[in-house]
Amino acid sequence: MCALKTSEIVLEKIKQQYLNGQLIEGERLPSERTLAELFGVSRNSVREALQMLKMQDVIEIKRGGGSIIKESPATYGQLLTPTVNEEHIIFEMLEVRRALEVEAAALAAQRASAIDLKNMKEALDAMYVAGTDADAGAQADVDFHLQIVAASRNDMLIQLVHTVIEQMEKTIYMTRQHRFAKQDRYEETLNEHKEIYLAIATGQSEEAKVKMERHISKVRKELMENEFNH
Repeated sequence: MCALKTSEIVLEKIKQQYLNGQLIEGERLPSERTLAELFGVSRNSVREALQMLKMQDVIEIKRGGGSIIKESPATYGQLLTPTVNEEHIIFEMLEVRRALEVEAAALAAQRASAIDLKNMKEALDAMYVAGTDADAGAQADVDFHLQIVAASRNDMLIQLVHTVIEQMEKTIYMTRQHRFAKQDRYEETLNEHKEIYLAIATGQSEEAKVKMERHISKVRKELMENEFNH
């Protein structure tokens, strides 16, 4: 998985320590200085993490008054990790991925560095090595898509994807299970990812967009054909 920014790590720590039922709506988070000392990071990283929570409408930042919880922890948790057992959630997540990742692929083709391409290739190789290993294959699949998002160099897009990362991981794992009910789809799936990678590596923005849209749409179509939906 691509390395998280310090602010994103802080965000996850705040979620775990303060948004899991310990604080309720209307209560204050500790000050930026306290959080920075607690997590051993700069106040700027804490400030960025708090801004992400503000964008998600979870907290309200008051000038001189700290950060106030807006959403109850239960509501917040449901927003970020909806149950993946409901079939319609899988299809909704595919729609969200298509909206975010198609544009990410186009931007990555324009902005990816040599290191970005190396990371994508390593994830692609890991998918090949994983073969029929469901867990390793799913993790490599997630890594590949996250590397593309990271290469977009669009901080807002990256933050949006990380907001739904847990759900994204679950849906990729489950869609791979259903796709691979047919053995010949292992190579087919790998080839789809190779085509996306090649389009990005050669700087073909429109082609990368087309390949990503086709890949996600194909996953959805195969799930429907397998009578995965209602």
